[in-house]
Amino acid sequence: MFTKVGKLVFVTLIICSSVYGFSQAEQKKITLEDVFKKRTFSSKGVYGIHPLKDGRYFCQVKTDSLNVYDYLTGDYVRTIVTSDDLIPPGDSTPVPISSYELSDDESKILFAQDEEAIYRYSSKAYYSIYDVASKQLAPLSPGSKQRLATFSPDGSKVAFVRENNLFIRDLTSGFAAEMQITHDGKINEIINGATDWVYEEEFGFTKAFFWSPDSKKIAYYRFDERGVKEYKLEYYGETYPTVYTYKYPKAGEDNSMIEVKIYDLQSGETIPVDIGKETDIYIPRIKWTTNPDLLAFYRLNRYQDTLELMLANATNGSSEVILNETNPWYIDITDDWTFLKDGKSMLLTSEKDGYNHIYLYDLNGNLLRQLTSGNWEVTAFYGIDEEHGLIYFQSDRLSPLNREVDVVSVEGNGVRTLSGEEGYNGAQFNSDYSYYINSWSDINTPPVITLNQADGEKVRLFQDNKTLLDRMKEFDFSAVDFFSFLTSDSLNLNGWMLKPPDFDEGKEYPVLFTIYGGPGSQTVIDRWGAASSWNQLLAQHGIIVVSVDNRGTGARGQEFKKCTYLELGKYETLDQIEAASYLGSLPYVDSSRIGMWGWSFGGYLTLSCLTKGADYFSMGVAVAPVTNWKYYDNIYTERFMRTPKENEKGYEDNSPVNHAKKLKGKILIIHGMADDNVHAQNTYDMISALVSADKQFELQIYPNSNHGIYSGKNTTWHNYSRMTEFILEHL
Repeated sequence: MFTKVGKLVFVTLIICSSVYGFSQAEQKKITLEDVFKKRTFSSKGVYGIHPLKDGRYFCQVKTDSLNVYDYLTGDYVRTIVTSDDLIPPGDSTPVPISSYELSDDESKILFAQDEEAIYRYSSKAYYSIYDVASKQLAPLSPGSKQRLATFSPDGSKVAFVRENNLFIRDLTSGFAAEMQITHDGKINEIINGATDWVYEEEFGFTKAFFWSPDSKKIAYYRFDERGVKEYKLEYYGETYPTVYTYKYPKAGEDNSMIEVKIYDLQSGETIPVDIGKETDIYIPRIKWTTNPDLLAFYRLNRYQDTLELMLANATNGSSEVILNETNPWYIDITDDWTFLKDGKSMLLTSEKDGYNHIYLYDLNGNLLRQLTSGNWEVTAFYGIDEEHGLIYFQSDRLSPLNREVDVVSVEGNGVRTLSGEEGYNGAQFNSDYSYYINSWSDINTPPVITLNQADGEKVRLFQDNKTLLDRMKEFDFSAVDFFSFLTSDSLNLNGWMLKPPDFDEGKEYPVLFTIYGGPGSQTVIDRWGAASSWNQLLAQHGIIVVSVDNRGTGARGQEFKKCTYLELGKYETLDQIEAASYLGSLPYVDSSRIGMWGWSFGGYLTLSCLTKGADYFSMGVAVAPVTNWKYYDNIYTERFMRTPKENEKGYEDNSPVNHAKKLKGKILIIHGMADDNVHAQNTYDMISALVSADKQFELQIYPNSNHGIYSGKNTTWHNYSRMTEFILEHL
């Protein structure tokens, strides 16, 4: 449900900057149409860049062709394929060029068409294979839609999943030879090569098969979800609703039984991997080492406080634990582990010293050295240039509000910063780490995207968003300012504040909190997008908009992040109440008109604040809220709360349902009825509690809409129109 970044479910719009130079008569006012229909304030980026293996060039889709460009100059070099090349025999419509995957040798391309979403990250489609040299286009498989099609490292084969079974197509036989590797796949029973719902949502991956480096073996997951309880969603529009049933393990309930297997293409043998006798575990990651006979995987216990790195013999499936890490709270799973070409060592990140840092180990699990350290976090791991022994990463060394691009040698000889400007820097490196594309922004400036050398020197400009900057002046955008304050427990919390453009310290203004607040997340960050153009619209209606990062959020070390353990929502709510109290003490704030809105975890926190903090918050909008953690999935919820049986008090004390009678302000609850993530059951229970407590409320539901309320015609526009009306009326 809620990850550091990707799971904060709100429409990613634009934030704003302080601008001057236009008279009041010349300046326009922002409308809802500008924000949600015209996209007047959308920033431009650099998208779809795929580094080529030589390090000098990249490819990018341009309207109806896939072209190659020079990193250094930006010059066009050649065209790989055009839409005219992608018209199947007997057809007149080309295969879409936008969704593609190159083989490692760049001789073949996979294209997807008629993509159909399954859940948040998963989809299925018809795939086609294009041979660059021969210009031959052929379907991957004549059967029904496929999933997760992936080239083998040598480009000779493609593996894919169809109807819960794993297949391999051999491309050396004229696209003809298709092998079915598994045969027991069945919807809502057995899954081979793809993840179940809860793995997809909480461990963040869908492809559950992995080619060995020599293309001779393929490791895959097998999920037996027959013991997992089902949840039903109803879809409307016909005479009788359509019922969709899927497996959803709520807190304390049974998970899929999991196996890891290795299929040997030469022998045709399937080898079971020894993952241990305990079955109530997770295997959150699998990766081949650089040795094609050695498979690595993580084994995580149900409590998620003990993580073991294991190596398996790909010939016989035997395995051993080489590294064991325990944590007093829980362990976050990342993709930050890399096996070096020497076949003897590996890099990984860990929070074991209190902050997320990079470590170098040998393959016996012996620590060689800690490469980064200090009271700051490695926030992204970009990779290693093994030729020069340099490791590139993103960090918050300067401040939890900022991000910079850094480098450290594999010898650990000190960290050096590559990015120059304060704010948010994010990098995409080319294949040999000689260049990277840097995207810089701050909370008041849209992205400036440059090509940089590996030492950080800027080479050329991709995009500066000057047109948008000029438009922001035209529409009287206000500045977003950062602030911090001390709570009654002397805890320093960070926030940002957006004031009306005609702000007058002699007046009193209402305040609207826009929050998320979930574990490891961060809304208070010096980055474009931290506040939206919708917030600017509200500010132009005389509202001060703020956001505050409570305890439990990221970039301040694991003690700050994990102190909410077993009491998810308690300290988050207390901190937001403290923020309301602090803001209410300011001379320009009307303390009787402080509201809050949030989505997902933010919706949960809004309900918690409007009940437990009823004396501080006069109104709220809760979108797709959890109302009792026992209704949410087990991987996410138990990570922070353990099971309802073990922690009944923690669950019940922090459920807004059990505090409904405390509500004093106006509340609007919004939910998609086909939300497969946070079930509408949460909202229905909250409604029952409010009715029982004789508390009035407003409700907006969206049939057939999912967690993002974008499955349906006009839902985003309708939803934000409704919220805007409610906020302006009651705040």
